[in-house]
Amino acid sequence: MDSDLVIILGAVIVMLIVVGVSINGIVAKVFDHENAAAGGVDGSLDRRTQDIAARTDMIEDRLAVLERIATDRGQLLTDEIEQLRVEAKAGEDGR
Repeated sequence: MDSDLVIILGAVIVMLIVVGVSINGIVAKVFDHENAAAGGVDGSLDRRTQDIAARTDMIEDRLAVLERIATDRGQLLTDEIEQLRVEAKAGEDGR
């Protein structure tokens, strides 16, 4: 009877260890994912996040120009359109 108890106790201990290690791994992955989503502990961003941030900044800059164009009147609007044409031509010549 004592040998059966030792085998059962050993099996229970092994199962508890396996469950504990599994839970620890899951919790570690959840915290790693949360840290990565928040920009990491040290604030570093991965390459894809940096690309998205750069594109977002570019879109915001373009939106600001479009808002100025939409709200400007008369000569200011003409000047802005002409400036954009000059920049576009300079960009094409630079390629």
